[in-house]
Amino acid sequence: MTFNEFRKNKIVRFFSNRYVIILLLFLIWMLFFDENSYLNHRELNQEINKLEKTIEFYKSEAEKDKKLIKNLQDPDSLEKFAREEYNMKRKDEDIYIIDFDSIKE
Repeated sequence: MTFNEFRKNKIVRFFSNRYVIILLLFLIWMLFFDENSYLNHRELNQEINKLEKTIEFYKSEAEKDKKLIKNLQDPDSLEKFAREEYNMKRKDEDIYIIDFDSIKE
């Protein structure tokens, strides 16, 4: 294939057009090198999704805490919670904590 035949090829003629070259350079610049490139947008979108998941987690935790606070308004449930979570006791009683995980068979 000679040089003239190579230049007459449709694909070569298309890509050697100055407008196509400028368009390709512009697209490459916008996709990879610009401050507002596609890669930066993708990273920011991933960060947004992660933060939205974090927000949903904290909202659900806040709802659980609100239910717990509402439940602890009752003196009996407050005493039960204090005994189970903080091992609190009354003055006239003794509490023995048995840890079953430490017993080996």
